Amino acid sequence: MSRRLAVLGFGKLGTVISQLATKAGYEVFVAGSGEPEKIALSVSVLAPGAIALPARDAIARADMVILALPLSKHRNLPADALAEKLVIDAMNYWWEVDGHDEQLSNPSTSSSELVQEFLSESRVVKALSHMGYHHLLDEAKAPGSPDRKAIAIAGDDPTDLDKVVQLVDDLGFDPLIIGRLASGRKLEPGQPAFGANVDKENLKQLVA
Repeated sequence: MSRRLAVLGFGKLGTVISQLATKAGYEVFVAGSGEPEKIALSVSVLAPGAIALPARDAIARADMVILALPLSKHRNLPADALAEKLVIDAMNYWWEVDGHDEQLSNPSTSSSELVQEFLSESRVVKALSHMGYHHLLDEAKAPGSPDRKAIAIAGDDPTDLDKVVQLVDDLGFDPLIIGRLASGRKLEPGQPAFGANVDKENLKQLVA
């Protein structure tokens, strides 16, 4: 199991994921929206051990890439650099941030399927998107801990799902596979599971 992770986006969610991953022993490479020098100090303080790099360099060094960007920014990602990579989509559509976007707000498809369509040579898995960043930070617990919270995962490839299951467990949460990538629709804003900060059995009910 590789333990090299790229986090694209160093906003609130990207910061928390980077913190949890470095604490779990992962090599973490972080890329923000500008030059790495702009976030290097913040990365060293907020996620000690993580390294700020340009996006392409972060992607090249990692075996898994987490997208923690505003969803509309996925169209600016270097699709060629992400080819053949396992990409974890932790993004959500917010019109306040992304603007009114007919494609992203289309109820007939999940946003992760649109990301997969854009990153046609990557392997996209939906995860780490339904729980608020503050809960991610506060609720991470060791395996077997009482009241451990759960994170839902949706994806098409069993091998990739196994890798994301291990990552979620390492970060401090019980993983719950809910189906194929299209099932990620159940984790989006407006759905019962969105914002869920519950254990595995309760999360199963929310995505049923």
